[in-house]
Amino acid sequence: MSRSIALLICLVGGLTMLVSPFLPMATGWANDVTDWFNILAAMAFVLGGGSLLKVQLMRLSARGPGWGYSAVTLLAFAVTLWVGLGKVGVVADPSAPMVPWSGKPDDEGSAFWWIYLYVMTPITSTLFAVLAFYVASAAFRAFRAKNLEATLLLATAFVILLGRTFAGVVLTGWLPDWASGLRLENLAVTIMDVFNTAGNRAIIIGIALGVASTGIRLLLGLDRSYLGGDA
Repeated sequence: MSRSIALLICLVGGLTMLVSPFLPMATGWANDVTDWFNILAAMAFVLGGGSLLKVQLMRLSARGPGWGYSAVTLLAFAVTLWVGLGKVGVVADPSAPMVPWSGKPDDEGSAFWWIYLYVMTPITSTLFAVLAFYVASAAFRAFRAKNLEATLLLATAFVILLGRTFAGVVLTGWLPDWASGLRLENLAVTIMDVFNTAGNRAIIIGIALGVASTGIRLLLGLDRSYLGGDA
């Protein structure tokens, strides 16, 4: 019975969102479905936080490999949760100056804003900086001219990399104006604006078709993987 109810809710919610752009009377229904989705998403955040605490506490108590990272994760989770829910350092909103918690948690000067600006942003920048070296090393190992397709990929990668740097300007800067399209910096722009755009559009069309087919399977109850278990 519970699975049948879940399938019915999925069918009604999906059909409501599907027909709402075409039926004015269904616009309010779509807003209600969106509100219910936000409520369920908030519950999912709570369940996700509980799962995070459970897994990290188990790893910390077992002193398994990487238990120090679990301790840091739990500490960061607790501090961020306390700062966000407690609105530490939040300035009262001018429209309600007598209510200390009337401001937004991420307003400039609050503790949550400080954590995001001086902790989260540097960590993210560091991660992407390390990722750039990882991608470069992986590309060096993967780009091997074994066949025609790999050779074209390798040549395109070199054109893009050189065209984005001053070295590409120096190497092909001697070409005359009538052949300016062959300069590396211009070739890089052409590849990104023409060939890359065409490839992205093909991928997006494929994704759209996949989303449509998956949505139809969910609405018809053919795909029940979201129910978990042996559904």
